[in-house]
Amino acid sequence: QVQLVESGGGLVQPGGSLRLSCAASGFTFSSYAMSWYRQAPGKERELVAAISTAGYSTNYADSVKGRFTISRDNAKKTMYLQMNSLRPEDTAVYYCTRGFGDYWGQGTQVTVSS
Repeated sequence: QVQLVESGGGLVQPGGSLRLSCAASGFTFSSYAMSWYRQAPGKERELVAAISTAGYSTNYADSVKGRFTISRDNAKKTMYLQMNSLRPEDTAVYYCTRGFGDYWGQGTQVTVSS
């Protein structure tokens, strides 16, 4: 069965960095685009970043462009989200998805606060 397991969330000060990981299993990882979503308290879930099957094409929400970098390692069946220059408004639960949401991980909490 398809499984997506996120890790790497936590509490960080404004301006800090975190790297999220998403370990995939149960499907041919290299055959699927992958994406990260996030949901902040009281807000709708939003697409943060997406990456093509081989990783050559990426897309980002305007709010994270220049600060976040999505990447993948198909040999390790893992996707990453490097988050730099974090802001309090980046506080949310971050979800890894196959494609654009056909399967979801359980989410990992990112809190940006001093």
